[in-house]
Amino acid sequence: VQLQASGGGLVQAGGSLRLSCAASGRTFSRYVMGWFRQAPGKEREFVARISWNGGLTNYTDSVKGRFSVSRDNAKNTVTLQMNSLKPEDTAVYYCAAGETYSDYAPAYWGQGTLVTVSS
Repeated sequence: VQLQASGGGLVQAGGSLRLSCAASGRTFSRYVMGWFRQAPGKEREFVARISWNGGLTNYTDSVKGRFSVSRDNAKNTVTLQMNSLKPEDTAVYYCAAGETYSDYAPAYWGQGTLVTVSS
């Protein structure tokens, strides 16, 4: 599966952004979709994931209550709605696809989209 992320940009603290990831292929619904991010000088970290049918979601603690992940299997897209953004959310955000939910180790990655939150 090929992934294309979009929607990044510059936003002030407290603002919102909506990231989208479009997937190619007809097997999108087989994959657990997720979002990761990598801030300057830091390692890539998990942000959120959503199960095959969207029934399960999971978030890293720092974004709980502010970010929401969703998917549309008919359109082969996954979305990350980011609200109440903070400067520490600044990072390149990557969408990813993997086969398992519990031990989530994505095999496919998008190219990344930059989110910059100004204070």
